[in-house]
This record gives sequence, C-alpha cells and structure tokens, in this order.
Amino acid sequence: MAQAKKPNGGKDNFTRNLVIAVVVGVVLIMLVPTVLSKKSDTTAAIPSSVSVEDGYGMVFNKELTGVPFIEIYEDFQCPACARFESISGEYIEDLIKTKKAKVAFHMLSFLGSESQLAANAAACSADQGKFLEFHKTLYANQPAENSGAWSTQYLQTLSLGLGISSPDYDKCVQNQDYLGWVKNVAEEGAKRNVNSTPTVYINGKEIDRNKAYNSLAEFMLAVEKA
Repeated sequence: MAQAKKPNGGKDNFTRNLVIAVVVGVVLIMLVPTVLSKKSDTTAAIPSSVSVEDGYGMVFNKELTGVPFIEIYEDFQCPACARFESISGEYIEDLIKTKKAKVAFHMLSFLGSESQLAANAAACSADQGKFLEFHKTLYANQPAENSGAWSTQYLQTLSLGLGISSPDYDKCVQNQDYLGWVKNVAEEGAKRNVNSTPTVYINGKEIDRNKAYNSLAEFMLAVEKA
C-alpha cells in the first residue's frame, strides 16, 4: 500500500515567512516618510520671542519662574479661538504685562492656507514687537473660514493700523519667511496630540474646555489654582 506523501512543511513555512517579510518591508518603507515628516526643520527661520524648547511657541516672560505657564494652541480662522480671545484675551495680556505668568502662543494652521498666511504674518509682526496687537486685531476682524479674505495684501495693510512702518514686515509677509516655523509649530502640536483649537494648558495640564474656554471667571480660577 502506497503511503500518502507528507506535506512539505519546510517549503510552505519558507514561502509563508518570505511573504510576511515582504509585507513587513513594504509597511516599513511606507512608514519612513511619515516618521521623517514629523521631524521639525531645525534650519527653518524663527521669529522673535520664539522658544524652540517650548514647542516653537511665541513665548512671553520666558525668564520667569514660579508663575503659571499658560500655553495656547489656536488657529486664527477658528471661531472658537476668536471667542476665547474675546473672553480672556485682555486678562492674558494683563498677566503678560504685569509679569504674573509665562505665556506661549502656538499658531496652528488646521484650516488651510489662509491660516498659514495669518500665522506667518503674526510671526512677521513679532519681529516688529507687535505680536499681541496683531493677535487682537486679526481675531477682531475674523472673516468666514477660507473665504479668501486673508491674502498677503490684506495682511500687509494691517501694518498701517498696528503702527508698523518697517518695509521688512511687508517683505516678510509677501515672501512667507516663517512658513517653515509655521510647519514646525504644527508638527510639535501633533506630537502633543493637539487635535482641536483652542487647546490651553496651564503648567502642562489641559484646562476644562467645557468651562474655562467660555467663562473668564472659570479661566481665571484655573490660572489661580495653578
């Protein structure tokens, strides 16, 4: 009686392992650009007041210790960010001016090219010592998202109302000198899993967005408790 041939397990295992190795290799190749894309561009120009170690944030009162550290992630086109600015903006500016807090602004660009243009222009205004004025003015004149209202020409004209006379500002806006910085801010925000705006941290802890974003009293309480 003829015996049935045993399956060639060695050959099958070799084929299966080869297929697995090829699939894993393809996955790794696909992951490489993603991993590399999340690295910050250390050669990118950065504007005045930016702190690389603080996630490329625009930092005020960096030298202070023993005070609350407020980190604000925002997008100039975000309506909720404009609301947060209208509610708490003056209080935050007062904390900065009276040296009662260290504050970092992280200008994100979730909403597209106009957000990138606005963030770049904010960086240009920082070089002129006018970031806080620019920040307030742009939110006060926020159009509908991606309406085409925020062109380089529009952002250049803001210099007139902000008291910026240097032609360097116009050149900076036109040439998008800080676009690399804008992308770095986005990359650093992604590493921290910031996926909505505004997102606010005080001493590294995110505040309650259901309360402190919509109430000055709640926001002040969060700062006082820090």
